[in-house]
Amino acid sequence: QVHLVESGGGLVQPGGSLRLSCASPGPTFSTYNMGWFRQAPGKEREFVAAITWAGGRTRYSDSILGRFTISRDNAKNTLYLQMSSLKPEDTAVYFCAADRSGPLHLNEYEYDYWGKGTQVTVSS
Repeated sequence: QVHLVESGGGLVQPGGSLRLSCASPGPTFSTYNMGWFRQAPGKEREFVAAITWAGGRTRYSDSILGRFTISRDNAKNTLYLQMSSLKPEDTAVYFCAADRSGPLHLNEYEYDYWGKGTQVTVSS
């Protein structure tokens, strides 16, 4: 079992920045590929970014490419999502997820463990 806790969400003006964190106590964090997903009101959950267990490869959604950066610190058992140039359409609940398998997945159904999410609101 992997326990994931997101933090760092909040209200930010358009063009602003936020850094989300996802903490995972325990010895197994460094063995999982990790992903960020988001769900806006009335919409389905969508892929944002993913990173391999060692941090060597990343994937991004086209909608956030160049504005968001996923990273991880395995020594701290923490996943990050640095978000910049935020837009109102980035408003959503952001979830981190852990994937036990080898390939880097974009499909949420491939992920085994989920956090409860953190709200990001981009508004003036």
